[in-house]
Amino acid sequence: MLTLPNLLTLSRIFAVPILVFLLWYPGWRVGYGFGFVLYCIVGVTDYLDGYLARAQGTVSKLGIFLDPIADKIMVAAVIVMLISTEGGGHHPIIRGWDVIPALIILLREIAVSGLREFLAQLSVSVPVSKLAKWKTTFQMVSLGALILAGALPGEPWVLLVGQISLWAAAALTVITGWDYLRVGLKHMD
Repeated sequence: MLTLPNLLTLSRIFAVPILVFLLWYPGWRVGYGFGFVLYCIVGVTDYLDGYLARAQGTVSKLGIFLDPIADKIMVAAVIVMLISTEGGGHHPIIRGWDVIPALIILLREIAVSGLREFLAQLSVSVPVSKLAKWKTTFQMVSLGALILAGALPGEPWVLLVGQISLWAAAALTVITGWDYLRVGLKHMD
């Protein structure tokens, strides 16, 4: 049960409080810098746990259960921290109109989790589409760039990359969320 892929998934969950601590203090550029490094490490473990589980033939029910939870916890924690605390420029990293795509991403994560749980009770599996993988890629790039923007407030291009990627992720979030909802609606009375 506690295979290397599952341990990597658990490490992502345990990394969340550390990342929250690093992003907690307004204007602490060093914290944002270390937060960016930790976020990148977590992103690599996200890829590795699935790859190793498939390559070693150790895909487990625990891993299937924990992997999406670890992803959602990380994304939600980072978004909340980037909206609620001040970055290196002494203002929230995600602010103004950029709160809209962040909320879209959060709401979709909650809705799709509930939908997957409902469909699992009906023994209906909803595979992850290629478009959903692109959504995740844009989402991870955007959050990483936005964390890095807190460490490098004098580099506006970093913030811009984060903002553009955030909006792209939100657009793909709406499309893939609708795809999941269409599948779910077929199984509802």
